[in-house]
Amino acid sequence: MTETSFWLFLAAACLIAAVPGPGIFYVAARTLSEGRTSGFASTAGTALGGLVHVVAGSLGISAIILASAELFAAVKLVGALYLVWLGIKTFRSAGRTPALGSEPVGDRRVFRDGVLVESLNPKTAAFFLAFIPQFLDPSGPNPTLQFIALGAISVMLNTLAHVVVVLMASATRMQLIARPHLMRRLTQGSGVFIASLGLSLALVRRPVNG
Repeated sequence: MTETSFWLFLAAACLIAAVPGPGIFYVAARTLSEGRTSGFASTAGTALGGLVHVVAGSLGISAIILASAELFAAVKLVGALYLVWLGIKTFRSAGRTPALGSEPVGDRRVFRDGVLVESLNPKTAAFFLAFIPQFLDPSGPNPTLQFIALGAISVMLNTLAHVVVVLMASATRMQLIARPHLMRRLTQGSGVFIASLGLSLALVRRPVNG
């Protein structure tokens, strides 16, 4: 791709990364309810999930899923149910008041949650298929590697934005954790929000070309 196209891509990718979306809200909710370590684990998980979509998009797998109403509905439903289940678990954990400075155990589980939440979101697949091809050079060598490279850059920028969100949410949590009542309400609110992300995903319609 030309240098101009690359800088246009980078500017667009930075702007998209800075705009709050479901990924940012999910990471913020997990950080507020469980702490900074879980926030970073969630960020790493969503990053890997994003790379899954990049590779799937470059190989044509995402296009197959988006072209099939049945496959799209199945992936969407599994992802939505998983988010709702995580939201319910978070809401129910509100009764367990954490100690000052404590971090939850089970970061591998939180990392796995992030991977599944992101990789089971067909909206991410649709985004990469709509966004990245605009900046590819069809006459250049190996469009597949071009797609993967630009997708990886986009995921990296999103991850950096998520890291900033984790730090901000963690600072907010540390201010409230010494106040059990507010902390309990914050955790419950995070659970409700995560579940609402699942419900909104369940309502997503499959993009139809033409």
